[in-house]
Amino acid sequence: MRLVTVAHGTRSPAGNAVAVSITAAAGARLGLPAVAAYVELAEPLLSTVAASPMPSVVVPLLLSTGHHVRHDVGAGRALGPDPLLARAQVSRLLAAGAQPRQPVVMVAAGSQDPLALRDLLVATTHLAQAWGGPVRLATLGGLGERPADVLRPGDAVSPYLLAPGHFHDRCRDAAAGHVVADVIGPHPAVVDLVVERTIGLLAARRSA
Repeated sequence: MRLVTVAHGTRSPAGNAVAVSITAAAGARLGLPAVAAYVELAEPLLSTVAASPMPSVVVPLLLSTGHHVRHDVGAGRALGPDPLLARAQVSRLLAAGAQPRQPVVMVAAGSQDPLALRDLLVATTHLAQAWGGPVRLATLGGLGERPADVLRPGDAVSPYLLAPGHFHDRCRDAAAGHVVADVIGPHPAVVDLVVERTIGLLAARRSA
């Protein structure tokens, strides 16, 4: 048995390295061989990894429900929303210099899928609970309001993005003049979440 994670993929080597780091750490914790795969823009592609006969448990590193989760990965659940992701976001906000309970705008890539917007609203609630202050949602595309329409003077920004790349660059540009946290990245809480999901999938497989 091996762990296969699935990230979107980006042309940014640093962005793809985030998935590799999370996957390696989770695999080491679980005592399983582990490989990070991608939907597009990076190698190895999920289609290539899935062609192996080795039994695998697949955990998406995609933060919201959407086309990639349902059609490309075929998984029933995205990585987010989850309180563990919110814990990582709080850590990134504090590291960037945001003040506790300062108003925060969570900026996500966005999607045309209503289920993705639902997930983002839940993620916003998780972050507000973890942060202890008001959090509003903005999206860079798809459904939802844009950062320019949501951001107010004095807001901090929490990118709801796993890795650096195109959307992270757009987020920083849209939030110029505000405190902008780093992407969620390979935070220990994210590794905890991948481990938790893997254990749950393995248990479900054994009981099936």
